Amino acid sequence: MNKSIRLLSECILLFMIIPLVLILPISIFIKGILVIFGLVYCIRISMKEKLINRNELIAPFASKNWKSLLIKTAVLIVISTMLMYWYNIEKLFMVIRNKPLMWIAICFVYSLFSVLPQELLYRRFFFKRYAQIFKSPVVLIIVNAIAFSLAHSLFQNIYISLLTLIGGFAFAITYHKSKSLLLTSIEHAIYGNWLFTLGIGEYLAFPGAY
Repeated sequence: MNKSIRLLSECILLFMIIPLVLILPISIFIKGILVIFGLVYCIRISMKEKLINRNELIAPFASKNWKSLLIKTAVLIVISTMLMYWYNIEKLFMVIRNKPLMWIAICFVYSLFSVLPQELLYRRFFFKRYAQIFKSPVVLIIVNAIAFSLAHSLFQNIYISLLTLIGGFAFAITYHKSKSLLLTSIEHAIYGNWLFTLGIGEYLAFPGAY
């Protein structure tokens, strides 16, 4: 089989078909097997082809990337806070006000055990593995953002799907421009933790906060 066709088929299976199968009313055992298969396969390929190494994970990035991140974060904070204030002021900062210790714990766990694995898979692995078949950066970013949103379809929540699609585009663009997994992970953690802090964690499947 032609390598491009094989890689495209692999991409569709791992990042499109398996996530969609997870929303079907089938045995949780089968779903678990599919997820384990996908993760083990990606880990095996990453090790075999050396798609990820320690130096790349902690590589520094240009100061202009910091400035860009700070600007985007400031815009997010201002706009999201205004919207939350106008439309649902009762929940504004409710977690940090009512359960500060839970807020600290979830932010830490989310950043380390959710954000980092997602970025390793959906940015580092995806871009390294499939850039050769999606030769246009625009196409690669679009497909990556869609795949990232599909990964959250398990929650069957339109808000999560929409927010992760927007986030998928943001993180894919950041990674494409900076080539820094560290920067992209920081951005992902900041946005996710901020939305949780703001008071809309229930739409993002943050556990036990509401």
